Amino acid sequence: MTTTRRIFTDEFKQEAVALLASSGRSLAQIARELGVQPSVLRKWQRRLTGSGGPSMPPVQQAAAPLITGADQASEIARLKRELARVQMERDILKKTGSHLLGSTEMRFRIIADCCDEYPVRVLCDAIGVSPSGYYAWRTRPESPRKAANRQLLDDIRRLHDAHRQRYGVPRIHAALRANGHTASRGRVERLMRRHGLRAQRAKAYRVCTTDSRHGLPVAPNRLNRDFAPAKPNQTWLTDITYIPTDEGWLYLAVVLDLFSRKAVGWAMRDHMRTELPLAALTMAVQRQRPQPGLLHHSDRGSQYAAGDYRKALKSNGIVQSMSRKGNCWDNAPMESFFGSLKAELVHGARYATRDAARRDLFAYIEGYYNRQRLHSALGYITPDQAELRAA
Repeated sequence: MTTTRRIFTDEFKQEAVALLASSGRSLAQIARELGVQPSVLRKWQRRLTGSGGPSMPPVQQAAAPLITGADQASEIARLKRELARVQMERDILKKTGSHLLGSTEMRFRIIADCCDEYPVRVLCDAIGVSPSGYYAWRTRPESPRKAANRQLLDDIRRLHDAHRQRYGVPRIHAALRANGHTASRGRVERLMRRHGLRAQRAKAYRVCTTDSRHGLPVAPNRLNRDFAPAKPNQTWLTDITYIPTDEGWLYLAVVLDLFSRKAVGWAMRDHMRTELPLAALTMAVQRQRPQPGLLHHSDRGSQYAAGDYRKALKSNGIVQSMSRKGNCWDNAPMESFFGSLKAELVHGARYATRDAARRDLFAYIEGYYNRQRLHSALGYITPDQAELRAA
């Protein structure tokens, strides 16, 4: 089987070198995340920066906080309030502990979780168990089931942290099975719920980036919600979204292969003119080299109806399709991609500059989403794996 030589645009190379300079990770690690050879990344670095390694800004030592008499008085007052709260909780637990705390083992677990903060005897007295019973429970040999759960929980925590808390139960379970674990999904769900492990999600504040109030030609909806193409590079979806920064909006255009759900092209600019999605389309064509007849679906935005964009599609033998007016469901997989990107990366982050946002977006798309993130629509494999399996 022949291997298609990968094509990297100038923008891809610039973002890769910038990520290397700003991330603090090694050249080998960045190269592995992006799927390129270290020697290739080093060559890009030398060509673009004229140096053999990224320069890191000096680390500034934080000044020690100054404790004043007012601060001491405030701390004493806070401790008094905390003591009063603990005493109140102790009285409540004495009265209702047998009804609220469940089994004796559950009470012992609460003590084990809190013993670094409060004395064991005080905790035992408040919860209504004896210190001797607690210490006997602590020294009791661990059952095989508990040992297996503890090891499984360690593996769950490792995966959860490795994916920056982006994985919930389905993806954690799929990743565990890929690593050889046989634990059921219900067991994984119980452990994650008990220990407060969940996917980090946030509600999006949506700003419409589609300007369909124009007199430019509009293509018919040839996709017609057929979201199951038979092979890669048969159907592409595209859209534009926005990323807030302290310098203003950063706009991101992405071209998505509907078969593999892989982001095959992208571009980032401080504007939404036609040049933005056209740069993403150019990257996708250079990287994928699609055959004539590929279906290209977008909304009715003026950028996609512009003459330069339609000319680029025609010159590459690409057939244009557009969603019906005001119907976001016609491009649902593209909306889902941007929803995942916002929830897993953008929401909760604050970018001081557009360049800082660019570094994060490039690392997410090329280093994480395409190559590492398990996709539910693909049977919990990565977009790269889906593309390779179909080759």
